[in-house]
Amino acid sequence: MTENNSLEKKNEHGEALDSSTVEKTSLLAKLKSKFSESAEDTGYSKEKASSYFNILKKIPFALLGDYVQEREDKYENLKLKLFQARIPVSYEVYVSNAIFYSLLSCVFGLIIGIFIAYISIYVVGLPESMTKLEFSASSAWILQFRGIFVGLLITVFFAASLGGGIYGLFMLYPRFKAGERKSDINRQLPYAVTFMYALSKGGMNIIEVFRLLSRSGSTYGEVSNEVNAIIREMDYFGYDMKTAISNISERTPSDRFSELMDNLITIIDSGGSIPRYFQDKAEQYLQKTVIDEKGFLETLGLLAESYVTAFVAGPLFIIIMGVMMAVMGSGSEVMVYAIIYAVLPIGSLMFVVMISIITPSEMGEPELLPTRTILDHGIPDLPSYLEPIYDEAGELINEPEEIVRNREYYLNFAKAKRSLSVRKFLKNPFDMVMSNPLYSLAVTIPVAILVLVIPYWSNMESLGTTAQKVGFIDDYIVLVLFIVMIPMALFHEIMSRKKKYLERNFPDFLKKLASTNESGMTLRDSIKLMANSKSGHLGNEIRVIWADISWGMNVNDSLIRFANRLRTQVIARSLTLVTKANESSGDVGEVLLVAARDAASEQSMKRERAMGMMIYIVIIYISFLVFVGVIYVISTTFLAEMAAAGEKMAESGGGGGGFLGNFDLDAYIRLFMHASLIQGLSSGLMAGTMGEGSVMSGLKHSIIMMGIGYLIFAVFV
Repeated sequence: MTENNSLEKKNEHGEALDSSTVEKTSLLAKLKSKFSESAEDTGYSKEKASSYFNILKKIPFALLGDYVQEREDKYENLKLKLFQARIPVSYEVYVSNAIFYSLLSCVFGLIIGIFIAYISIYVVGLPESMTKLEFSASSAWILQFRGIFVGLLITVFFAASLGGGIYGLFMLYPRFKAGERKSDINRQLPYAVTFMYALSKGGMNIIEVFRLLSRSGSTYGEVSNEVNAIIREMDYFGYDMKTAISNISERTPSDRFSELMDNLITIIDSGGSIPRYFQDKAEQYLQKTVIDEKGFLETLGLLAESYVTAFVAGPLFIIIMGVMMAVMGSGSEVMVYAIIYAVLPIGSLMFVVMISIITPSEMGEPELLPTRTILDHGIPDLPSYLEPIYDEAGELINEPEEIVRNREYYLNFAKAKRSLSVRKFLKNPFDMVMSNPLYSLAVTIPVAILVLVIPYWSNMESLGTTAQKVGFIDDYIVLVLFIVMIPMALFHEIMSRKKKYLERNFPDFLKKLASTNESGMTLRDSIKLMANSKSGHLGNEIRVIWADISWGMNVNDSLIRFANRLRTQVIARSLTLVTKANESSGDVGEVLLVAARDAASEQSMKRERAMGMMIYIVIIYISFLVFVGVIYVISTTFLAEMAAAGEKMAESGGGGGGFLGNFDLDAYIRLFMHASLIQGLSSGLMAGTMGEGSVMSGLKHSIIMMGIGYLIFAVFV
C-alpha cells in the first residue's frame, strides 16, 4: 500500500476517524465546495447585472453631471424629496438620468411621430376638410403644404409627449414616494409611540428603545425606517443623539414625526419624563387617528352615494331610455350594450380600486416575524454514510449492525413523517384553502369549465343560431360563477370570522396576562394557567402556545409563532411589543396593559367603521333591489305589450317604418338578466370593500345579489 493509503485519518485533535466519519467529512467538503461555486456563480451574475445597471446610470452623469451641478440651487427641493423617499441616488445622478432618458425618449417619440405621420398622410390620406377655418385667396397657398404642417404637428406632439412625460415621471416619482411614506408614518405613528412608551416605562433608555424600534420594521413599517436613520446618524456619522434626531426631524416627510422628535429634544434638555411624554403623545396621536377615521368614514359615505347615483340609478335611467328608443325605432342598442357590458363593470371596478387606495386602516397581511428557533418540518433524507453500498456485481456488501440499525431508524422516521403529513391532510383537508381561499380556484375552475363545456358539447348540434347558443350558455355561466365564487367566499368568511373573534378577544387575553403577572406569576406560568381554562378558538391557540413552551421553546418564540399563524396587524404589533419588553427587562405587566389598550382602541375603530358603513351597505342592497325591480316591471309589462303590438302589426301586414319591426322580446329579457347579474356582482364587491375593506368580503354580497337577480328572471320572467 502507498504511504497515503496506510496513513490513518485523524481529526483536528489527533484522534483516529473511522471510515464513515471520513466519508461524511469528504461529502460535506464536496457540498461546501459545490455550494461555494454555485454562490460564486450566482453572485457573479448578480454583480454583472448590477454593473450593467450602474453603467446605465453613470453614462448620463458623465455627460450631464457638470451641467446639473452648476444649477444645484434649482434642485434643492428635489434633494429633500429624494431623501424623504429613501431613494439611494444623489440628485446629480438622478437629474442627469432624468434629462438623458427624457431626451432619448424624445428621439424615440420623434421616430414614432414620423412613422405615424407618414401612415396618416400617404397611406390613409388626409380628409379634404380638416377644420372649419376658411382661407382667403391670398392665404390659400397654405393648403398646398397642409401635409407638411400635419406631419410636423404629429411628430412634435409625439416627441414632446414622450420626452416630457418621461421627464415629468422622473420629477414626480420622489414626491409621490415621499407622500406614500408620509401616509405610512402617520398611520403607524400612534402604535410606534405606544411601543416607545411601554419600553421606556420599563426602564429602558431612549437609545435602546430606538434600536429595538428600528429592528421592528416588519411591524412598524416606515416609522422604524425613520428611527433607523437616527441610529445610522449616530453609529456611522458620529453625531450625538440630539443632533441626529434634529437632522432627521428636518428631513422627514411626516410633520407629525417631526413634531414628535422636536418635542423629544426639548424633554431631554429639560430633564422631563420621557415615558410620560410618550404616553401623552400616544393618546394625542390616537385621538388624531380617530378623527382621521371619522373623516374617512364621511368620505366613504360620499363615495357610496356617488356610486348609487352614477352606477345604479344613472345606468338604470339610461338603459330604460335606450331600450324605449330602440323599440320605437329611433335609437340604437349600442348604447345599452355599452352601459351594461362596459360602464357598469369598469365603473364599479374603479370605485373599488379608489376605496382600496384611500383606505388608511387596511395595511394588508403583516410580514412573518422572525424567531430564534427555526423548526424544520420536512421529511429527512437518508445521510450518505447510511446509504447501502453495493459491490461491482451489484450485490449488497455486508455492513456493521450499527449502520443497518441507524438506517432503519432513519427510514422509519421518514415513513412516520410522511404518514403524519398524510394524516394531517386527511384530518383537515381544507386547512390550505382556509389560509388562502384563492387556492380553491385550483379545483373550482376546472370543475366549472367541465360543467360549462360538457353540456354545450353534448347539445351543440341542436343549437343552430347564436341566440340559441347564448340562451343555452346563460344558465350554465351563472352556475359556473357560483361554483367558483361560493367555495372561495365560504373559506374566506370562515377564516375572517375566526380572525375577528380572536382579535375581539385578544385585548382580554392581554389584560388577564397582565393581572396574573402583577400577582407575581411569570409570563410562562400565566400562559400555562390560561391554557387550562380557556375555550373556543382563542383557547385552542393558547394551548398551542403552551404546547410550544412545554416542548422546550422559549416564551417569546411561542408568542411570535402565534402571531405568525394569524397574520393580523393588531396581534403582530401587540406581541412584538410584549416580546421586546420581555427580552429587555422581563417586567411586562405594564407593557401588557399598554398593548391591551392599543388592541382595544383598534377594535373600537373597526366596530365604529362597521356600524357607520352598515347603513350604506343597506342602501346598496336597496338600490340593487330597485334596479332589479324596475327592470322586472319593464320586462313583464312594457316590453311584453310592445311584443304583442309588434305581433299584431306583423299579422295585419303593417310595416310602421321600422317601428317594432324587429322587436325580439327574448333578446331584451336576456339583456336585462345580464344587467342584473353584472349589477349584482359589482354592487356586492362594492359593499364588501366599503363595509370590511376587502374585495373578498364582498363575494358573499355578490352571491346574494346575483342569486336574487337570476331567480327573478328564471322563475318570474
